[in-house]
Amino acid sequence: MTTTGRPNGQRPALIDVETFFADPEFASASISPDGTRVAYLAPHGGRRNVWVRGIDQDHCDAVPVTSDSRRGITTYYWTDDPRFVLYLQDTDGNEDWHLYRVDVGAPGSPAVDLTPLAAGSRVFAVDPETTVPGTVIAWMNPRPLFVDVFRIDVATGETTPLVERTDPSETFLLDRTGRASWYVAQDTDGTYEISAADPDTGEKQLLHRAGGPEHPMGVFVLPTPDGTGALIADYQDGDDLRLLRIDRGTGEQTVVAAVDGHSLDTLSAASDTLPPTVFVSRRTGEVIAARFTGDRPHIVPLDPHFAEVQAALEKLSDGVLDTVTSDLGEQRWIASFVHDREPGATWFYDHATGESRPLFRGNPRVDPADLAPMTAVDLPARDGLPLHGFLTLPVGVAPENLPLVLLVHGGPWMHDTWGHNRSVQFLANRGYAVLQVNFRGSTGYGRRHITAAIGEFAQKMHDDLIDAVDWAVAHGYADPERLAIAGGSYGGYAALVGVTVTPEEFAAAVDYVGISDLANFLATLPPFVRANMTNNWIRYVGDPDDPAQLADMRRRSPITMVDRITTPLLVAQGANDVRVVQAESDNIVAPLRERGVPVEYLVADDEGHGFENPENQILLHRAIERHLAEHLGGRRSSSGQPGGADTIEGVATAGHDVGRQ
Repeated sequence: MTTTGRPNGQRPALIDVETFFADPEFASASISPDGTRVAYLAPHGGRRNVWVRGIDQDHCDAVPVTSDSRRGITTYYWTDDPRFVLYLQDTDGNEDWHLYRVDVGAPGSPAVDLTPLAAGSRVFAVDPETTVPGTVIAWMNPRPLFVDVFRIDVATGETTPLVERTDPSETFLLDRTGRASWYVAQDTDGTYEISAADPDTGEKQLLHRAGGPEHPMGVFVLPTPDGTGALIADYQDGDDLRLLRIDRGTGEQTVVAAVDGHSLDTLSAASDTLPPTVFVSRRTGEVIAARFTGDRPHIVPLDPHFAEVQAALEKLSDGVLDTVTSDLGEQRWIASFVHDREPGATWFYDHATGESRPLFRGNPRVDPADLAPMTAVDLPARDGLPLHGFLTLPVGVAPENLPLVLLVHGGPWMHDTWGHNRSVQFLANRGYAVLQVNFRGSTGYGRRHITAAIGEFAQKMHDDLIDAVDWAVAHGYADPERLAIAGGSYGGYAALVGVTVTPEEFAAAVDYVGISDLANFLATLPPFVRANMTNNWIRYVGDPDDPAQLADMRRRSPITMVDRITTPLLVAQGANDVRVVQAESDNIVAPLRERGVPVEYLVADDEGHGFENPENQILLHRAIERHLAEHLGGRRSSSGQPGGADTIEGVATAGHDVGRQ
């Protein structure tokens, strides 16, 4: 493997932390239904806000239509009335999401909260594409334990209940008219039961059963807009996740999309800010393409018209399609691309005329030639399970005997994928090789790969990470004396396991919003998530109500092995984290400080499960830069000065990986 990017092996200059972790200058563009305007996220008043401009205008002509000053906006929606744009926002990372409306024609007027929910309730999802003009459909839980469905009149805020749950573990799916037409329930053993329902009588007909543990984030089901069937993700008799159509009358299954050796990419089940599993026509509601995992994501077109559009779009970039939106006529398109060295490249394309032009780059202050290629790698685990991952080597440096950071993804039911990752590029710029491995339990690599993680927290899941590091050392990339482990959420747990189960392996570690006590983690999760834990935490880790399983969970928890930690540790935590509460970090830091183990602790008073505001990302990565430079010997900028305070300020959204963009 060789380095590329700059001529004659020239090493790039240090790129400022601020350049990497400031908010993107432009992001998340989408076109209005009438095709005349484009909305996107860009900084305004020090935070990410929604801007709108004419399709032929530049940013200097754009108008910020939101003015949030506490935290950046991540998710917004066009409505069928071009007067209104909607967006989601919580309070300082507490994940109590509300849906707000802004008037594009009156950008200075205050946003209107369409969902004035009590504390502890939130909006879970929004569907702006309905057949009832002027409305959207929202999933939210005014009854704390039950996520119900409502229709909201955008102009007036009037809210009408559509479906109320009677069982918190049951999921209902709506047709385009807003009627519940499909149900997904769980049997006592966790098996998913998919039923068609009569929208008028509610009578259900069981049509399909899917094994629970191979769908730890839930089974993908999407009703077809004509009401005659649903698309589902299932393994059938094989190992790869396929996209199927199931007929609501007969139960007959037809393969819609399948790629041998690759699974349907369900990352979006973890967050709607991640690449979508399927592309859906704004005009018809039909699925027009599906995304599959691989060394690079693979987009399979399912609609003849979109196949033509996709072929034209793919000529615009050597990356992979990330998101696409179109006008209602499906002639004008805005597409963004996944790329390892060119984040957020976004284009406008007119299919009627063939015209195309770049709209913006996500971070034009960075030269792609200064960034490092991300290369897919394959290696075997010690028990023979195939592992897939990515290795990023610093530019302009001989790829041998390098300090290495093992960067562990969150979830754990997610997966690393080819594309731009700010933390990866930051670390490579500082001279580190960065290794990401999709250990057992990661999604995207088949049924066997996911279910091989059952009962293997702090055991074979950790072995996979060590096997990947050993592979990098054996191939000469990594210096065995200069290894670090870092990660967020589950990745933070993995970092703590790394310095407790294998205390001599790593010279440094970073635990970012990580779990230290599996039992306490499960006990402190929000009550409404517990009905849906059967096929993930309960099946894979254990049932805390069973004394024997609870004892086993404690044995796999870093908190019970904290006396083994001698590795210098950096811990970062959001004070408002409702997924991994602050006690998970406090309880690790306190005994280490009592023993004199080197530990730096950052607590952000206005963050949740992951640091979102740019000033907090910058402070976090300055601390990471200092920590790794001291213990692994990488490059360090003059701005990476030691910090004295334990508290930093910022605002957060939910996130899983260190610096995930």
